[in-house]
Amino acid sequence: MNPTDREVAESPKYQGEDERIAYTVDTGDWGGTPTAVDVKIYTYNGIAYTDTTTTNLSGAASVVADVITTPLVIALVAGVTYRLEIRFTSGGNVYEPFMQIVGQR
Repeated sequence: MNPTDREVAESPKYQGEDERIAYTVDTGDWGGTPTAVDVKIYTYNGIAYTDTTTTNLSGAASVVADVITTPLVIALVAGVTYRLEIRFTSGGNVYEPFMQIVGQR
């Protein structure tokens, strides 16, 4: 991961409607030891983003060493594109990488 490129290298991800997946982000390129982690998910309709965190995330983020594990991404809709944003602090700086997730049947 290039720390100047906010979109994670594995993006876009593809996830089925019935799948429940926690994603990971290695923060080492940003200095590691992440704190103040906050994860949100949005739908995108080609014009605007809508916050669907309460519908599409379950649980809490966790941190082990430099790796953030997101809450479970759940209840996606086939054909809808989502944006998963992972905000954290490292070395006094605040970063917010993201990944696109495409819902599939």
